Amino acid sequence: MLIEAGISHTWTERFPVSGLEGHILRGPLLGISSGMGSSAELQVDGLSWSRLAINDRFEAPLSGVVQSNGSSTASVDDIVIGAKVRLLSEVQSRPSLGLRFATRLPNAGNEKGVGTDTMDFFQSLLVGKSIRATRLVGNIGLGILSDPTRGDRQNDVLTYGFSIVHTTRRVAIVADVNGWINTRPGTPPPGTDTRGTATFGFRYPVGQVRLDGGVYTALTSADERTGVTGGLTWIFASVLGQ
Repeated sequence: MLIEAGISHTWTERFPVSGLEGHILRGPLLGISSGMGSSAELQVDGLSWSRLAINDRFEAPLSGVVQSNGSSTASVDDIVIGAKVRLLSEVQSRPSLGLRFATRLPNAGNEKGVGTDTMDFFQSLLVGKSIRATRLVGNIGLGILSDPTRGDRQNDVLTYGFSIVHTTRRVAIVADVNGWINTRPGTPPPGTDTRGTATFGFRYPVGQVRLDGGVYTALTSADERTGVTGGLTWIFASVLGQ
């Protein structure tokens, strides 16, 4: 079983559905993953709270729904429930292969301005390979994103991710890119346009606990996010995996 807890701070995050922009603090960013036998894993992420310090308001599809009229707003985050299944184990001549399915629940209401009250679904093909002290992991898949302004419409996006972890004697250096690409011709539903994030950081193991920290930035010209993140991960034996 793996338990994660952390915190992140993002500068200039824009919410195109609610019409808010500002600095957002997220924490405690709890996540729980548990092995279900030798080839499956259950994941629950997004058990957290967000507080947005509002710097700007602009016209948006659901700006009239927002009930936060002060200089800040806060809400629980959307919980993501997913599962991973291993199809092939890694051997010297080939990488490991797996599938991941996940659903994002609409816990963050649009009245607070940091949620959309929509449910999304993701499915991905996972690939992983270790080369000496370096671990390479990639994924590609499909995301079905609900339109927050119309209940009868969705946008299908191509999801992607790639990470590299290089372990030195004490510290692991980590780099990651992930996001999705809009596949709809013309203007996509608000909040479903092409997005991407690049992260660079480190991991430092202390017994069964792993400390980590990093910086991240958005990859598209329409997204001005930059931020910092840090936390810890605790790994221990689970009775569910016995």
